[in-house]
Amino acid sequence: MTLEELRKQIDEVDRELVALLNRRAEIVVEVGKLKNVDGTPIYSPDREKAVFEKIKASNRGPLPDKTLVAIYRELMSGSFALEKPLRIAYLGPQGSFSHLAATGKFGQSVEYEPVAQIRSVFDEVSREHADFGVVPIENSVGGGVIDTLDALFETDVQICAEINRAIHHNLLALCPLERVERVYSKPEVFAQCGRWLSETNLVGKTIPVASTSTAAEMARKEEGSAAIGSTLAAELYGLKIVCDNIEDVSHNVTRFFVIGRKPAGRTGDDKTSIAFTTRDEPGALVNVLLALREPGVNMSFIESRPSKKRNWEYYFFVDVKGHQDEPHVQEAIEQARKHCLRLNVLGSYPRATEVI
Repeated sequence: MTLEELRKQIDEVDRELVALLNRRAEIVVEVGKLKNVDGTPIYSPDREKAVFEKIKASNRGPLPDKTLVAIYRELMSGSFALEKPLRIAYLGPQGSFSHLAATGKFGQSVEYEPVAQIRSVFDEVSREHADFGVVPIENSVGGGVIDTLDALFETDVQICAEINRAIHHNLLALCPLERVERVYSKPEVFAQCGRWLSETNLVGKTIPVASTSTAAEMARKEEGSAAIGSTLAAELYGLKIVCDNIEDVSHNVTRFFVIGRKPAGRTGDDKTSIAFTTRDEPGALVNVLLALREPGVNMSFIESRPSKKRNWEYYFFVDVKGHQDEPHVQEAIEQARKHCLRLNVLGSYPRATEVI
């Protein structure tokens, strides 16, 4: 067949696709009406996971699964807008890695609200000013994010999903590398790019600022300035990517939580997060961990934070595999509770199996 004939076939398939997508959208509108009547949440993490699994199971190629998932993620984003526009709070400003994680999860058709502090994300969700929030919980290089851990223990929001986001740092500027006189970014970012900064003799030109987005904004305004930030920041602030992927560890990943006001349903591949403080007695922490292990519960994360109420008193965060509605997880939590002064179930949610 000629190129023109093949293009005509593509045009015909595109017309069919558009008609089918709009037919799907019409059904989505009816779903939205039913959800509004009975109060069912517009975004359902367990339903999202089920849709993606069905799409991958139906795929016979040649398109890879991740391409179809990306397409359907945007379709679902458009569906949210048709059912009821969602408002997502995240740690801003625009172009931050939290913004990147949020758009990767919820797509381009929802409303995003940047806030100045991680605790403000929790407040916006608690006050119902936002439907969901996206907050970082741990980095594969830097460890746990203390502001998120503290807010999880002090508020009543629910963790309803998780996101694994690959973190790639880029040098952003309007001038070539040899003309860079100062580099702006967060201190944590400089630490993650230390080797590259030394090799390029920029280590003595770094200036810490509050966020990578602020860094990009300053690099845009000041001649001879550069920022280390995301590709999204480059796009939003009109900067060129002078050097890409400059992080010292190429597999740098940050895990984010999606927080909301209602828990997620079971999918069969879930996690449950709990936070607790132990009694002041010998072996208290060991007793809690043994209680969690007895019914066969597998832990995947543990972190501690000072309680801020008494010196040398701590609270602990633990992720276990399984949903809080499963009998063996319920049993483990109740046995652990006996050894705790306080134990909060922070939420159960589908396990993130891919890095976006």
